[in-house]
Amino acid sequence: MRNSRRGEVDPFIVMDVMEAARAAEAAGRHIIHMEVGQPGTGAPQAALERLSADMTGDPLGYTVGLGLPALRARIAQHYAQWYGVELDPDRVVITAGASGAFLLAFSALFDTGARVGLGAPCYPSYRQILKALDLRPVDMPTTMAARMQPVAADVAAHGLDGLIVASPANPTGTMLDRDAMAALAAACENADAAFISDEIYHGLGYEGRAVSALEVTDEVYVINSFSKYFSMTGWRVGWMVVPQDHVRRIERLAQNMFICPSHASQKLALYAMEEGAVLDAHVDVYRTNRDLMIAALPAMGLGKFAPPDGAFYVYVDVGDYTDDSLAFCADVLEKAGVAVTPGLDFDPVEGGHWVRLSYARSTEDIREGLARLAGYMAQTQVKT
Repeated sequence: MRNSRRGEVDPFIVMDVMEAARAAEAAGRHIIHMEVGQPGTGAPQAALERLSADMTGDPLGYTVGLGLPALRARIAQHYAQWYGVELDPDRVVITAGASGAFLLAFSALFDTGARVGLGAPCYPSYRQILKALDLRPVDMPTTMAARMQPVAADVAAHGLDGLIVASPANPTGTMLDRDAMAALAAACENADAAFISDEIYHGLGYEGRAVSALEVTDEVYVINSFSKYFSMTGWRVGWMVVPQDHVRRIERLAQNMFICPSHASQKLALYAMEEGAVLDAHVDVYRTNRDLMIAALPAMGLGKFAPPDGAFYVYVDVGDYTDDSLAFCADVLEKAGVAVTPGLDFDPVEGGHWVRLSYARSTEDIREGLARLAGYMAQTQVKT
């Protein structure tokens, strides 16, 4: 069978780590999961019960391509409540997870060969989805001084047609303040570059709330998801907010690519939005886990990281010990029973001496994982 070069994308390494951890568990080992960005909790129980009641009498067939009107209206209300932004529900598009939103956004905004900037390190699937669409991901090195986020000067310096930012970011957990977000939006507008803001970790903030790009501009595609704060990873439902004159463009693409997102997932998402007290209690667990991790890592020789403002990750420089983060993470899994993610997933140039640790699981798991990791590091020699 013939092949397309669009299919020649790199693997999503964290998923390979997940599979290696699963195989170890199937062989009888107890593995602590610090590799995947998945809450240890599920969707709120009250929301699940409401969905269950719906399913007894409703076939839950197709919805319209842009998603359930009630959910779109509730998301617009969410922006008023969280950010003080008055948002027309017509600008809200429900998607098949944030991944579906990226496909729609990239298809709507860019022609073949367009240069789209990514502040390295970044979420790896940006790069691979862009490649699969014959677009050109442009990795822009970031600095500790800028807290591993892109800066406004990067837009003109790299001749970009578009820029993707994430705040809180994956893998670093760092955030952009209002001034930095506004500067990036202005730089994109000045360069006639599309501005895309990935906000899927909003709600998971520990040093103040995250700023939405919608607070500083309407010339933006904002992408969000019910996977993280709302604890609905496997339900695969997200949303995007687009400029008014792009709604019909996105609608046509969504109708043809996806028909509609899962009806059941949309209903559950609507109900989960009313369970803020339960969801905020999850954030309290992540905050405890974060504090444990950023206190414990320096004591074991892993103190080189930008302290995370949000999300549930710490991105750690392990360059004193290795330049091969793939081998390092495989060794940690084999010897310590802790699954962590190689930095090469997020940065193909510098990622060989970085790893990402997730603290999304229970506090008991995080304590045990840190103890195991400390034991491993005590036996690990600094490279010469």
